[in-house]
Amino acid sequence: MERFNRNFVGLIITVCLIIALGSPALAQEYPNKPVTLVIPYAAGGPTDLSTRALAKAAEKFLGQPIICDNKPGGGATIGPALVHEKPADGYTLGILTSGAISGYHMGNVSFNPVEDLTHIMRGVGYVAGLVVRADSPWNTIQDFVAYAKQNPKKLSHAVAGIGTTGHLIMEDLASITGIEVVHIPYKSDAEAMTAVLGGHADFMFGSGWFPLVDAGKFRVLAMAGDKRIKKYSQVPTLKEVYNFFGMAYMGLMGPKGLPQPIVQKIHDAFRKALDDPTFQTFIENYGLEIVYLNTEDYVKSLKEESERVRKTVQRLGLQKK
Repeated sequence: MERFNRNFVGLIITVCLIIALGSPALAQEYPNKPVTLVIPYAAGGPTDLSTRALAKAAEKFLGQPIICDNKPGGGATIGPALVHEKPADGYTLGILTSGAISGYHMGNVSFNPVEDLTHIMRGVGYVAGLVVRADSPWNTIQDFVAYAKQNPKKLSHAVAGIGTTGHLIMEDLASITGIEVVHIPYKSDAEAMTAVLGGHADFMFGSGWFPLVDAGKFRVLAMAGDKRIKKYSQVPTLKEVYNFFGMAYMGLMGPKGLPQPIVQKIHDAFRKALDDPTFQTFIENYGLEIVYLNTEDYVKSLKEESERVRKTVQRLGLQKK
């Protein structure tokens, strides 16, 4: 019996050593086959196109093909849920947007997208803003807010779904400025823009409106980013005017428990891809910007965002009963 116990203990120690020594070896060999990158939106939109451009640039640094796989639906929660269930070997990665965080706090996601995934880096941010028709009476965000204060619930907001980033950011802005607006839900930013263009809603807060502004059909009153963008340098940010910051990002993630050496390899490849001139030109044309954060800072940012979203969802009564 004593001999059996000694052999059993020896076996356990051997297994532990194999695991401990095998992990670096596994990371050193990674990747030795193509990597799948799950995109939580349909093909053809800004998230899909920018992710594919970034993946193409990252391939040469990672050393393997990166296969983009669109998994839209559920308010951008289906893609992260799929990645969450995959092995933590670095061969299935995904794009995380704030939709999954909103979905979690609204009770539509069974796992915590902040705690139950391995976050690698933040890469790209959507250039979102508040836009109105070009023939509207408001020329500045101050004009718009002043009118809304004098006319509670008279202005209608075309929103790409209740609980989406544009909806929650606008709710926060309304709370800060003391205005009340009526939210009209649509299925996408494209439908919301059509509603504003047709006069069925007064304004929208979102992205994808660049062509309509350039064509003289829309006027952008304020941006949600941290700083003004070159294309519309005359347009102030909400941070400048109201000390309010709200922006949606795309982050790179993998299943929970992804080994640190593999995380570092993936991070380094995609970080270099952000500097690719072709990629930078691409995102500028699509109304996106680089908002890089390393792994540690990205995780910290996600926790802060999650808490902010939780409070907003709770204040609006959107949490699942």
